[in-house]
Amino acid sequence: MKERITHVLKVHYDGTQYSGWQRQNNAQSVQQTIEEALFKLTGHELTVLGSGRTDAGVHARGQIAHFKTSSDVFSIPEDKILRAINSRLPKDIRIIGHCIPIGDFHCTRDAIYREYSYSVSRSENVFNRYFTTYFPYPLDESLLLNSGSIFLGEHDFTSFSKINPSTISYICNVSTCEWSTFDDGYRLHIGANRFVYAMVRAIVGAMLEYARGTISKEDLLLLLHDPNGTSVKKRTPVAEPHGLVLEKVIYPEHFSIKFS
Repeated sequence: MKERITHVLKVHYDGTQYSGWQRQNNAQSVQQTIEEALFKLTGHELTVLGSGRTDAGVHARGQIAHFKTSSDVFSIPEDKILRAINSRLPKDIRIIGHCIPIGDFHCTRDAIYREYSYSVSRSENVFNRYFTTYFPYPLDESLLLNSGSIFLGEHDFTSFSKINPSTISYICNVSTCEWSTFDDGYRLHIGANRFVYAMVRAIVGAMLEYARGTISKEDLLLLLHDPNGTSVKKRTPVAEPHGLVLEKVIYPEHFSIKFS
């Protein structure tokens, strides 16, 4: 029996036309599209796992995925792997990196840090409509730019997520949460050891409402520190998916996840 080799991929995708990363029964996903490309390439059904299950319409600049197979199934020379896979993919999905890790690697469970960006535009732009969210309401820029510190640290993010029956814990440790300005809008960079379902979009929705003046900082803190309490019943809206990009995923150095 031949040894199974783990192949790690770094993936860019425009999620506009997809139902998200994860394979679904009734819609085309990014995962399914890559698996179909590998089937065309090898003639074998290979399962590709991703570091995170991005939602419909969400994009990725640094999604990490892996699949396992033997050398007789996947025997493409290293310098031809990217071209071979990409030639069988649509133009809105690109494999931009490949490596073979050291040790028993799993792209989901072994991740120690994930970072997303979220872009908000103050004017409607035909060319950016799938990559920024247009926010037409007046807001206090100072409040928005300084709102990131509210969410730093380890918290239960139940109030800033969608309930998912498979989620065991809603506790995440946010180490980066900072807005910057660009052109005619704002961009959030947020990083944590893990994220729960729709967490980034829920946090962005809360920040925008705070900067708009429809919810107070005290309300945000109550939602954050008392997620199962009854002190605040006003849930903040979840921001649209198309402004969200998975930027990077980091793993412990001993796996040697390095892309040329």
